[in-house]
Amino acid sequence: MTDRHDADGLDYASTLFLPKTDFPMRGPKEEGEKALLDRWDAMKLHDRLRASSAGRRRFVLHDGPPYANGNLHLGHALNKVLKDVVVRSRQMTGWDAPYVPGWDCHGLPVEWKVEEWFRAEGRDKADVSVPEFREACRRYAAHWVGVQAEEFRALGVSGDFENAYTTMDFASEAAVAAELMKFAASGQLYRGSKPVMWSVVERTVLAEAEVEHLDDQSDALWVRFPVSARDGDLAGASVVAWTTTPWTLPGNRALAYSPRAAYGLYEVTEAPKDNGARPGERYLLADAAAEPTFGAARVSGYARLREVPHEELAQLECAHPLREMGYGFRVPLLAGDHVTADAGTGFVHTAPGHGREDYDVWMANARQLAARGYDTSVPFTVADDGRLTAAAPGFEGRAVLTETGDRADADGTVMEALTSAGMLVARGRVKHQYPHSWRSKKPVVFRNTPQWFLHLDKDLDRPGDTLRARALDAVERTRFHPEAGRNRLRAMVEARPDWVLSRQRCWGVPLTLFLHEATGEVVPGQGFARNREYVARVTTAFEAEGADAWFAENARERFLGDLVADPSEWTKVTDVLDVWFDSGCTHAFVLEKRLGLTGPASLYLEGSDQHRGWFQSSLLESCGTRGRAPFEAVVTHGFLLDEDASKMSKSKGNGLTAAQVVSQSCTDVLRLWVVSSNFTDDLRTGPDVLKGTSEAYRKLRNTLRWMLGNLVHHDGTGVPYASLPELERWVLHRLHELDAVVRAGYEAYAFRKVVAALTHFMAADLSAFYFDVRKDALYCDPASSLRRRAALHVVDTVFGCLVRWLAPMLPFTAEEAWLARHPSADGSVHLEQLPELPGAWRDDALAARWASVRRVRSVVIGALEVERAARRLGSPLEAAPVVRVPERLLETLSGVDLAEVCLTSALSLRIEEASDDSFRLDGVEGIAVTVEKAKGRKCLRSWRFDPAVGTDPEYPDVTPRDAAALREWAAGRSRRAA
Repeated sequence: MTDRHDADGLDYASTLFLPKTDFPMRGPKEEGEKALLDRWDAMKLHDRLRASSAGRRRFVLHDGPPYANGNLHLGHALNKVLKDVVVRSRQMTGWDAPYVPGWDCHGLPVEWKVEEWFRAEGRDKADVSVPEFREACRRYAAHWVGVQAEEFRALGVSGDFENAYTTMDFASEAAVAAELMKFAASGQLYRGSKPVMWSVVERTVLAEAEVEHLDDQSDALWVRFPVSARDGDLAGASVVAWTTTPWTLPGNRALAYSPRAAYGLYEVTEAPKDNGARPGERYLLADAAAEPTFGAARVSGYARLREVPHEELAQLECAHPLREMGYGFRVPLLAGDHVTADAGTGFVHTAPGHGREDYDVWMANARQLAARGYDTSVPFTVADDGRLTAAAPGFEGRAVLTETGDRADADGTVMEALTSAGMLVARGRVKHQYPHSWRSKKPVVFRNTPQWFLHLDKDLDRPGDTLRARALDAVERTRFHPEAGRNRLRAMVEARPDWVLSRQRCWGVPLTLFLHEATGEVVPGQGFARNREYVARVTTAFEAEGADAWFAENARERFLGDLVADPSEWTKVTDVLDVWFDSGCTHAFVLEKRLGLTGPASLYLEGSDQHRGWFQSSLLESCGTRGRAPFEAVVTHGFLLDEDASKMSKSKGNGLTAAQVVSQSCTDVLRLWVVSSNFTDDLRTGPDVLKGTSEAYRKLRNTLRWMLGNLVHHDGTGVPYASLPELERWVLHRLHELDAVVRAGYEAYAFRKVVAALTHFMAADLSAFYFDVRKDALYCDPASSLRRRAALHVVDTVFGCLVRWLAPMLPFTAEEAWLARHPSADGSVHLEQLPELPGAWRDDALAARWASVRRVRSVVIGALEVERAARRLGSPLEAAPVVRVPERLLETLSGVDLAEVCLTSALSLRIEEASDDSFRLDGVEGIAVTVEKAKGRKCLRSWRFDPAVGTDPEYPDVTPRDAAALREWAAGRSRRAA
């Protein structure tokens, strides 16, 4: 538009309705976001939402507790932003959607940090009393709960932070103990001795969710087990077994073979001198493993003597390779489904104290073995410090791992003994994946040790009604997004062993049990008549004093008291619970006990690693005590990758924090990146990705800014739908279409679809089309013009829809825009509902008509760009294009002001054939454009070329339309002056 003056010095620019707004071009930085957070606190937004939602259907997203240990990383931000979008969108679509954040506070990471505190003071953990140590842990966790709460709130996460839950709250600890005692009373809890994953560094058992499989290099041994046969071709033969854990050989009690593999008796015919395998020796091997075994043993010649059927294998027994050192027991051969011939020899060295599969195959055959005179007890060959015990004669005191988790001397000592005994056929090195503690990053050892377990396969109320069966049934009844989560969780529940609940630490909820060592009786337990009284004593004490009450000196007398004949005969269990049990109980003390919440939860939403973590522990806990899952639906998100698709980690130096991302732009850019991503897969991010997100946010924000700038001229008066021009009705049709997309996207957690639909609408339908077309009317039409008033009415409607639709995803931007349009001391877009749009706005025929109009426009715009590039044309308003269209389009285009739509001063339609030099656009058939110059003089107010310029004697240098606008403007100025 112009800033030219008329002959009397009137500044035409001052008569235009140009956009005016204080809404800034850039998103709010930290100070602006903090001001909005303070405003929401001051107006008690969370309380008002709860009050306004009373009586609505309830949607409860239960927060999986993050660990209270350190500042937030970008993964935390991803998780919490997704949760916040779910909660806000449900709240704005007619639900009561309360959100209570929570924290996991017990466990090793806190203990480690607190141990560092005391060491810095020159005090060892052993010199600190348990109450003092636990109090220090509580202070440490409380500090990080406070820090993380503020960091989450800074991300725009809305919830009841004043009443957040933690697993270390006294009420929480009491509830966790009560849940444990339900398992004990029902007989689902038992004390057993099984091989578990043990961290020598942390001196505790670890669960599957606490380990990660990392690359490791181990010694690989091919070990000879002499067959105990006095005659026949097996006399003097050996079974060759393969192992990558030499230190477990003192614990060997059997050999396992595959019931699916073929086996043979082989003889060495040629081999180097002083070789481990010598000519004339006979070995039993799986046929598929013979060649690689002899290759590893440097055997140059061998022969297969005969097949050895499975029936014969089952009758064999061997001598232990270290029998001369005190291992004089018999070694049976057992069929095992876990054995393959893909690696090794087809025979698996079986130490039931050092592996789950080894233990399972040993125990599955225990009755038959006992009948054959075998001692079926499982030895304790490794102590908690990682050293071999007296149950490993000749190796007692040798360490498998050092206290810092490094390889020690046990492997080497065992290999030396095998070599001396002539039992080592071959040796090598192998790289493989081996479980490591995810905290210390050090290898674990599998060791047999007494622990407390939860039965997964014990019948409960009826035959077949096991905890595993209940959990698998609950998985089938749960909705998953993505659906693949169902298969993953099902597979993990099917495969997992009994749950090891005990941990040999002190910061956590204790196993509130007493054990009678002589009888094996447990309090509380199935056979204990006074369970209810005991549970009441414990939970009452915990609610008042926390779990610290268990570690007080008088705990045995206090809790057992008169419930048993002689309390001194009972041993208090001092182990603490696996922290996954803590968090798995949160449904019990949050959903079921908090006012305004309910269980089961509508949704659990976490990273995909929680299929083996919180999802699973919550599922098992709830199925064991309530017979159902604690959730109705499960949503999972992926992990963060850098722009090269490498996993982000501190050690690689490619990690990002939420604060780093926000510092480059604003919080809503971070949130826009989250909701724009396919979060069900792993997400790439980095400077280039975030730069693209920042640009998308800039365009979105400036669209809102342009609308606000125009709406400053809107008096709020609406225009009836029937009186709206077609173009405005088309915009309302598009809003109606978008409403369905937005609602469906929020419902299905498909936030990326919502973002894509809204950003396309704002860029392509609004900025590049509707706003472009209507700028002339909005800026230049008389204030009373129906076209201008209709446009303002629709812009206001569009703004109201967009800001509400965006609010769950971009809460700061939406609120900032809402308050710019509706300044109010106590108003907020977050108190609004998504708009309910009239069905009458849908007009498919109108949409089809305007799709044709836009196709014509695209060809005209293309032709104008060619002319401008060739400098034959300046502004499009200098043009009067001639558009040739098929006859069938004439009726469709009838009544549309194509000059206005195409931003030209004039435009004419023709149906005759176009010349060869006419402009055509690929993909748009039948439309050709020739650009001609517009006739008439240039209007000094609107810059349009019009033959009618000069026909109004009062305003001779503008069009009649602009003259009418000037008269209205002058009259209004006179009224204001008066």
